[in-house]
Amino acid sequence: MLVLLLIGLLKFTAAEAVGIQLLIANSPLMSWMYTVLSVRAVSDSIGSIEIAVALLVALRPFSAVASFVGSLGCTVTFLLTTSFLLSTPGAVEWSYGLPILRDAGQFLIKDVVLLGASFLTASEALGNRRS
Repeated sequence: MLVLLLIGLLKFTAAEAVGIQLLIANSPLMSWMYTVLSVRAVSDSIGSIEIAVALLVALRPFSAVASFVGSLGCTVTFLLTTSFLLSTPGAVEWSYGLPILRDAGQFLIKDVVLLGASFLTASEALGNRRS
């Protein structure tokens, strides 16, 4: 989950904090965060969670349980981010009955693959814990 670690580190930059603001503000699951925290604090919080779960997954050689917990955290993270495809205005537009990904949609579609990888690492960690 090196990708998630790098994404988490980027959340500590001003540009990324502003970059994710539209996604978070339009999310029915996460928009409440801006009523409690500043734009930078929301981004920093998300980044901290992403780094923590990435590190937990990386503990796989030492602890299958920690890796499983991290993988579940990744799964929740990527479920939330893929939900932005539905809640972000203009992320997906329909043309001739087909979905067309616009800028935000193109940015977010990678999270579908990362969601699948999260399921895979969770399954692998759980399987090794049982053996």
